[in-house]
Amino acid sequence: MARFVTVAAVLFVAGCTAIYQNHGYVPTEDDLAKIEVGKSSREEVTDVIGRPSSMGVLQGSGWFYVGSRWKYYGARAPQEIDRQVVAITFNDKGVVENVERFGLERGEVVVLSRRVTKSNIKGIGLIRELLGSFGRLSAGKLLDK
Repeated sequence: MARFVTVAAVLFVAGCTAIYQNHGYVPTEDDLAKIEVGKSSREEVTDVIGRPSSMGVLQGSGWFYVGSRWKYYGARAPQEIDRQVVAITFNDKGVVENVERFGLERGEVVVLSRRVTKSNIKGIGLIRELLGSFGRLSAGKLLDK
């Protein structure tokens, strides 16, 4: 009987341990430091950090790396605890124009780091969509059911 109680207690404690999972990919600051604004080309960015899963559709010049961290705790619904987007934009010649990192703080998009060649920021609406849409989509909504 004591062995059963011990096994049950171990399983109970293991079931209450938080599990963390990362989704997506966001380059590290060290990798981004290898990219020179105004000098690095699209091909160099591909060699250093790889191609992104999302690209700008309106301007066609932005690459977006999106990553989030989720906490799973027992039978509770998963909770997103961090979300970041790295946006790299290119000029017409394919040279890096801006490198920006955005995060989500209390539901608002915040700039975490920025290296730009000029002040106008392209595609901020898309970044807001990328940061705001995770966790709100379900298969039923996508299939219109």
